[in-house]
Amino acid sequence: MNTTTESPFRVSRSRRVERLVEGMPTQDGAGVKLVRVLTQDLQRRLDPFLMLDNFRSDDPGDYIAGFPDHPHRGFETVTYMLAGCMRHRDSVGNEGLINSGGVQWMTAGRGIIHSEMPEQQDGLMEGFQLWVNLPANLKMTTPGWRDIPGAQVPEVISAEGVRVRVIAGRAHGVTGAVPQGSVDPVFLDLHFDAPGSIDIELPPGHNAFAYVYRGSLRVGDGAVPQQRMAVLETRAEADGVSFRADAPARAVLIAGRPLNEPIAQYGPFVMNTHDELMQAVRDYQSGNFA
Repeated sequence: MNTTTESPFRVSRSRRVERLVEGMPTQDGAGVKLVRVLTQDLQRRLDPFLMLDNFRSDDPGDYIAGFPDHPHRGFETVTYMLAGCMRHRDSVGNEGLINSGGVQWMTAGRGIIHSEMPEQQDGLMEGFQLWVNLPANLKMTTPGWRDIPGAQVPEVISAEGVRVRVIAGRAHGVTGAVPQGSVDPVFLDLHFDAPGSIDIELPPGHNAFAYVYRGSLRVGDGAVPQQRMAVLETRAEADGVSFRADAPARAVLIAGRPLNEPIAQYGPFVMNTHDELMQAVRDYQSGNFA
């Protein structure tokens, strides 16, 4: 694993917490229990992000049925495994096993059918799936897939011992495992193993949020408890966001450049107009996906 010591960055004016959001327990796939943190009513505010799910259980009954074959068009899916392993297969011919710490970044583009199935009969399965919208000129692009083992996700450790896994974007001079995409995404996993603080630089125009999945944190000037998402203000004068922990804690920080385009969604299809959605349904039903 590529781990470096931080290149110091200090926020001159931190983003503040605009509001806290509590996730909604639900089921997806073939009955996998999860918490939907970013729901459809937040898509405009957190453009270009469409959805964030957090799954965590050591009960096989909550996850063993997995996510059998299902289609997507018009956006990207990012699966980040914290614990456990999941097998990916798709209609383009890609296949890979996502293990603890690994990332799968899939571009659905003009259409793909894939499955994500657990390859474990017991034990903890935990992770996130993020949906990232594609701009109108890329919605019908060729489908793609990147499999990034955990050992290839670079890390940076701050002077206070805060460890940051850089999945996408940059943190303290370290570039993420995933090349910059159409929305210049930032996806960081912050580990506070003891009390400490860290400042993270963010482009001023990016929409951003942080989700605390262990312990609690102060984000900017606001307290964020466990299993809450902090929507961060988008302020031109803010150059980043400050995090502080008084005890062990973990959180993901996600940010991206807004597309400012119409969003038309029907289940696993995300386009710009109703007509494009209906065409996606017809293409899928007639077997015209990849």
